[in-house]
Amino acid sequence: MEVKEAIQKRESVRGFLDREIEADKLASVLEAARVAPSDANRQPWKFVVVKDNDRRGELERAAYGQPYVSQAPVVIVAVATDTKTIMPNRVPAYPVDLAIALDHMTLAAVDAGLGSCWICAFAQEKVREIIGIPDNYTAVALLPLGYPKTLRSVKHRKSIDEIVCYEEFRA
Repeated sequence: MEVKEAIQKRESVRGFLDREIEADKLASVLEAARVAPSDANRQPWKFVVVKDNDRRGELERAAYGQPYVSQAPVVIVAVATDTKTIMPNRVPAYPVDLAIALDHMTLAAVDAGLGSCWICAFAQEKVREIIGIPDNYTAVALLPLGYPKTLRSVKHRKSIDEIVCYEEFRA
């Protein structure tokens, strides 16, 4: 699949089939994160792969009851291992670094015929407790992963003229 096609097909999947993910497909999604760029190529992250039914149920509760969290056969918890580095533009590096890695994962998932949903609505302390994240690390996102039950046919997005300016910012 071409990158452009994966970008067009990627969507937030909120319903998964009761079907295990093949090891090679999961490995390709994780490999996409491994090769993603990061600030100074430090890769300040860990990805915790959660397959256990009970633990996925706990993550669902930590994610305020979003049912597709436990419905997915795999939930990947993206963890920042360095939350202190600030880039020269005064932006913390870890949300940018993990956003890039997670986006690589979502596109690799599409390429493998899988769906995902980037989730940041969760109780940080509960997720820390469920998977044993040390106090100096931060869970940034949950990524349920699996075979989609259904796919939407139309994405509603702003026009290019609404989001792009040339030469200077215009509101």
